[in-house]
Amino acid sequence: MGAYAELDSLIALQFKSRGFSLHHRQPVHSLLFGRRTSRVRGRGLDFEELRAYVPGDDVRSIDWQVTARMPKPYVRVYTEERDRPTMLIVDQRINMFFGSRVSMKSVVAAEIAALAAWRVFHQGDRVGAFIFNDDSVENIPMRRSRPTVLRILDRISNMNHLLRAALPVKASAGRLNEAIESAARVCRRDALIVITSDFDGADQMTRDLLLRLSRSNDIVCCLTYDPLSVKLPAAEQLIVSDGELQVELQLAQEKVRKSILDASDKRVGFILSWQHELGIPILPISTADDVPAQLRHLLGGVAELRRRT
Repeated sequence: MGAYAELDSLIALQFKSRGFSLHHRQPVHSLLFGRRTSRVRGRGLDFEELRAYVPGDDVRSIDWQVTARMPKPYVRVYTEERDRPTMLIVDQRINMFFGSRVSMKSVVAAEIAALAAWRVFHQGDRVGAFIFNDDSVENIPMRRSRPTVLRILDRISNMNHLLRAALPVKASAGRLNEAIESAARVCRRDALIVITSDFDGADQMTRDLLLRLSRSNDIVCCLTYDPLSVKLPAAEQLIVSDGELQVELQLAQEKVRKSILDASDKRVGFILSWQHELGIPILPISTADDVPAQLRHLLGGVAELRRRT
């Protein structure tokens, strides 16, 4: 998409949102699974597996066709399904208005949110959003409707188009925590919360908020990043600006290169550590590659990890 997320492009992503699954029983077994098993009455029953009959099983669950071919009786096991609401938290702060290749981080965040919103809608579940920038946090309540998805995408696109290099606004690192706190007041339990951000300004409070939120909900963090944060260019110098100040970085000096990369590694390492410490999947999404393809690959990787563990 480039510098800005156009509404038409976000709407068109509905046709690419079928390449990954939000249902926990699908081969991908994504943590974005859309519905979870429940002991309460849901919208129906899902066939789970065939297993050998054990004393106490309801005889009405015996699969007589399978039993006739086997030396012992087998029963069909079902699980109840229930609605799984999904809340998107979408970062559109000024720190997201950066990209050295293909797209801005803000555009990547918009694409991830659009893909997740369409996937949830196609599964028949409710979806809502908290979209935030340096000035405000906007909430779109969770509903099961196409107009709600279109409203989410429209607000993301509108907020995205407010970004510009010379934007007269002070970066607000604390707005991320404010958005997470707002989502926590709405998502009391059994919701899927998808956060798409570069997590600039993430601190111990961010970690604590996510820990508390994850006790009764499932969380997936999509960490948007630019390749420059991983590998610096071979150029001898690089000029960067925040729209007000301009700095010339002497990349030919090894000390300067090491200092920049060490700072980046420390910040990203802190965020990636949540995966093991909190059990929250962290999906790194690059600005340089196709977003739908990255999601399919990373969610498949999560599935492989879960199957091995």
